[in-house]
Amino acid sequence: MAKASAQPDTKAAQHGLILIDDDPLIGESLAFVLRDDFDVHLVASRSEARRLLVKMDNMPALALVDLGLPPEPHRPDEGFALIKELLTVNPVMKILVLSGQSEKHNVQHALSLGAADFIAKPCDPQLLKARLDHHLMIMEAEGHGPQERVSDVDLLGESPAMDELRSQITRFADTPFPVLIQGESGTGKELVAQLLHKQSELAAEPFVSVNCAAFTPELLEAQLFGHAKGAFTGATNAKAGFFEDTGTGTLLLDEVGEFPLALQPKLLRVLENGEYYRVGETRPRVAEARVVAATNRDLLEEIRAGNFRHDLYHRLSVLTIDVPPLRQRGGDSLLLMEHFRALYAEKVAPFVLDEPGAQRWSRYTFPGNVRELRNVVIRLGAKYPGASIGLTELEAEFDSQSQVDGESIQELTAGGFRLDEILSSWEQRYIEAALKLADGNLSEAARLLGVNRTTLYSKIQRLKGEPDNDV
Repeated sequence: MAKASAQPDTKAAQHGLILIDDDPLIGESLAFVLRDDFDVHLVASRSEARRLLVKMDNMPALALVDLGLPPEPHRPDEGFALIKELLTVNPVMKILVLSGQSEKHNVQHALSLGAADFIAKPCDPQLLKARLDHHLMIMEAEGHGPQERVSDVDLLGESPAMDELRSQITRFADTPFPVLIQGESGTGKELVAQLLHKQSELAAEPFVSVNCAAFTPELLEAQLFGHAKGAFTGATNAKAGFFEDTGTGTLLLDEVGEFPLALQPKLLRVLENGEYYRVGETRPRVAEARVVAATNRDLLEEIRAGNFRHDLYHRLSVLTIDVPPLRQRGGDSLLLMEHFRALYAEKVAPFVLDEPGAQRWSRYTFPGNVRELRNVVIRLGAKYPGASIGLTELEAEFDSQSQVDGESIQELTAGGFRLDEILSSWEQRYIEAALKLADGNLSEAARLLGVNRTTLYSKIQRLKGEPDNDV
């Protein structure tokens, strides 16, 4: 791992950028080009990126990610996994994919996972700088850090699912019991935790959030409970942990499904009797914070897999809130589009959806949820400021494979699904299209469909409800 650094006295004023690329020539060249404008941290793999981030006091605002990373540099899987991990550690990070694996399905899937932009290699350095500056401008418009913008409008939505969510927040806000917030990535679980705190009698007390996935087990223990002077290498002074810093406020354990198994008994002890020990001390201390936990994992499945304690789960889930995915929120996707379009209007002239575009927007399931929707709005605004856009522009932004999966889930859960009818409908559509292209020539249509002429004839007769006859 190398860190590109020049003029160290000015780095503190620069935005951090983590650059992940396994090609040393490309990585070093990009680091050299960008180091005058950004505090660049260069690593060559997903594991190196993880190790670097857990050591950093301040998370980088930006990331440049190559999809093809070890151990399989010719496949995009490691890059996709890294996008999800980076957003787990820092949900407001702007991730730009810089990759030669720029096929349309890779672009769409990376964006649906939460990447803010996709730039194909090779890329002009000045264009790259401009794209990075653009996303910094977007971050400024969003007003991050996230705790500076908590308001009821952030739970925008008129669907029954959102009405129930707001009702649960109101009911649970003033209870002293732990709350477990469950939901897919990008649904806004941390926002729900902030609103639980804001609407409670603890609103004037601290709200502290710790991302359990962002630390090694040893570091997480020291961060939560504090440590004594000399407790480990580098502990030159005693330090309070998150429980002490929170006082009588609210402590959010985000990504609690990643909580280390070896450390879970110590968290259970705090929840049962309030006692904990600073690392390196033998005198017990008492925690007074209200604990809220959030996860996108199925904790019951983690219990079955031996990764999570059953008794800890029951302590954390005295009350539970399920944050609905966007696909279960009806027309809320259009309301959210209007909200984010207005939010960035000062920076970019708002685009307008034509009627077919609005209908397509409403049908898309947004597998990356609100985070994906926000990023799509940002990209459309940057590409088509002030323009009217429709199906062609939207399809370029949507993740076609995830959309197929999302629509399939919706159809299955809606009831009345008949697989034979669906397959027959698709079969008929392709046969009709092939016959049209072949001007009715059966042999040519069969060739287009990849079947022999007899098979095609039999299918046509079956779809017509007629008995098969020899061709």
